[in-house]
Amino acid sequence: MSTTVSHLPLAPLGAGDLIDRAVRLYRRHLFTLIRIAAPPVIISAIGWVLVTVAWRAVFVTPSGTLLLFYFFLGALGVALVVGGYIFSLIVMGGTARNLVTHLLWNEPVSMRATYDAVRSRFWGLLGATLIMVVWVGVSVMVASFGWYTVVVIVTVGAVVFAQIAPAWVSVVVWLIGSVAGTVVAFWLFFFFVGRVAYVPQVMLVEGKRVFESVGRSFSLARGNVRRLMAMTLFVVFTFYSALMILLIPLGWYGYVNGVDPSPWNAAEWPAWYAIGNGVLEPLSRILLAPVWILGLSLLYVDERVRHEGYDIELMAARQLGPMPELNVVSPYAPAISVNPRTLPPPPLNSSGKMLGLS
Repeated sequence: MSTTVSHLPLAPLGAGDLIDRAVRLYRRHLFTLIRIAAPPVIISAIGWVLVTVAWRAVFVTPSGTLLLFYFFLGALGVALVVGGYIFSLIVMGGTARNLVTHLLWNEPVSMRATYDAVRSRFWGLLGATLIMVVWVGVSVMVASFGWYTVVVIVTVGAVVFAQIAPAWVSVVVWLIGSVAGTVVAFWLFFFFVGRVAYVPQVMLVEGKRVFESVGRSFSLARGNVRRLMAMTLFVVFTFYSALMILLIPLGWYGYVNGVDPSPWNAAEWPAWYAIGNGVLEPLSRILLAPVWILGLSLLYVDERVRHEGYDIELMAARQLGPMPELNVVSPYAPAISVNPRTLPPPPLNSSGKMLGLS
C-alpha cells in the first residue's frame, strides 16, 4: 500500500487525537477547505450586511414605502443568514464523503468532488438538515429547562441554608450548585445534539434515505458526548480568538476616527463600522468552519471504527474494490456506497486499473 494512501491511519480517537487529526488535515488542505467552506459563509455575510443596513434604516426613514422596503430587505437578510447556516450543514455531508474517498481511494480533497456529492443528494440533505435544526432547538429547550431546574433548587436551598449558616457559606454553595447546573445543561445539550451529528455523513457515505440516516445516526452516537463537547469547545475558542484578531484592528481604527467600539453603543456606530463589524464574524467562520466539518467527519469515521470495525472494511475495500450491489438486506453498511447514477466512480490509476490491481 502506498504511503500517500495510508498517510491517515484509522484507529479509535480520543478527544485530543480527534482535534489533532482535524488540525493536521486542515493544514494539509488549507486553501481547498477554505474554498469549500466559503460559499455558505459568503451567503451568510451578505445576509448580515442586509440585516445591518435594514435595521439601521428602519428607525430613521420618514417614508412608509421605504419602511416597507427596508422591512423586506431585513427579512431577505435573515433568510440569507439562516440559509447560509443550513447550507454549511449540507456541505458537511459532501465533505465527509470526500474525506472517506480520500481515505479509501486516495481521491484528492477538492471543491468539485465535495459539491458534486452535495448536488447528488441536495434535497435529501436539505430535509435532513431541517430535521437537525428542529432537533437542536428541542435540545436547547431541554438543556435550558434542566439548567433552570437545578439553579432554582440550588437557590432555594442556599436561601434556606443561610438561616442556619454564615452568608458566605450560602454564597459558595450557590456558586458550586450553579456551576454544577451549567455542566449538567451542557451535558444534556451535547447528549441530545450528538444523536443527529452524523446524519449528513450517513446520507452521503452510506447512501441512506433521510429517516434511515436519522435512525442510523442515533445508533452510531454512543458515548460521543465528551469528544463532541471537547471538539465544540475547541472550535468555539479558536473561532472567538480569530474573531478578536480581526475585530481589534477594526476597533482601533474606529476609535482613532471617533467611533466608540463598545457594543453598548452599537446604535451610534456609523454604517461602515457596523457593516464591517457584522461581516468579520462570517469571515472568521471561513477560516474555522473547515475544522468543525473535518472534526465531525472524523468523529463519524471513528464511531464506525469503534462499533463496526470500519478500518477493516476500508482496508478490504482498498484491496478488493467496492462490494457488488446485491438485493440483500444487511445490518452493516458498506465501506462507502457507490450509486453510478448520481456519484462518480472511484478513480483509476495511471495503468487504468482500480486501486492498482491487475
